[in-house]
Amino acid sequence: MAFTFDGPLLLVGAGKMGGALLEGLIAQGLDAGRVRVQDPAPPADIAALLARHGIAAEASVADLTGPPGVIVVAVKPQVMDAVFPPVARLAGARTLVVSIAAGRTLKSFEAHLPAGAAVVRAMPNTPAAIGQGMTVCVPNAHATPAQRQLCEALMSAVGEVAWVEDEASMDAVTAVSGSGPAYVFLLTEALEKAALAAGLDAALARRLARSTVSGAGALLAESALDAAVLRHNVTSPGGTTAAALAVLMADGRFERLLKEAVLAGEGRSRELAK
Repeated sequence: MAFTFDGPLLLVGAGKMGGALLEGLIAQGLDAGRVRVQDPAPPADIAALLARHGIAAEASVADLTGPPGVIVVAVKPQVMDAVFPPVARLAGARTLVVSIAAGRTLKSFEAHLPAGAAVVRAMPNTPAAIGQGMTVCVPNAHATPAQRQLCEALMSAVGEVAWVEDEASMDAVTAVSGSGPAYVFLLTEALEKAALAAGLDAALARRLARSTVSGAGALLAESALDAAVLRHNVTSPGGTTAAALAVLMADGRFERLLKEAVLAGEGRSRELAK
């Protein structure tokens, strides 16, 4: 994959998500020699990744001789105000800033950058760690088509990429795909507990729950059919699946509960946005 930009790529924050993105980018052909990483204490597994590729984790990158082509901001939101302003001073007229920090708005970045700076806010999710992520991006008004294309190439290194044009949509995105893996993990936990209640031993209950959820997800990813069609395909009239679904779908309660959960997450995302 071609990554066309001038100068280095500066990764600010080498935690789980930043490390996953870096690993994906290098696997997709980004020259590790073009990467600078600002993180005073990356986790041990990310430190090992950096060492394998000859990349130093630096407390400061103030010695950069020219502006980065891309700045990827992957620090926790609570340290953003301390970390980003000094980094923003490194940006040049053609630097693309990509934020994967949850809850931070485009405006909050623009406040520290030169007028006209290109910023893209991106919301990946945890399956990015295995290259199966879902990232949704929203650009500011200054991001050019070429810079949007560059951002898509970068984020595609860890999975699928979609775009929205209205930043307000990112609250719903956060509640659906950003938080969504936790809902699936909760489903898996509940299915395992139900298997135990039905009399299966712990090892088999765990195996069945995990394999069923991951296998169904893989089938969904590979199939062109709607989820509703796939559900109907496995539901024989009067059979065991129909009996179970009658409980889950009675009075629309499963759908209603999930809708309430997503709307609660969306509301909290709006409250946290800065």
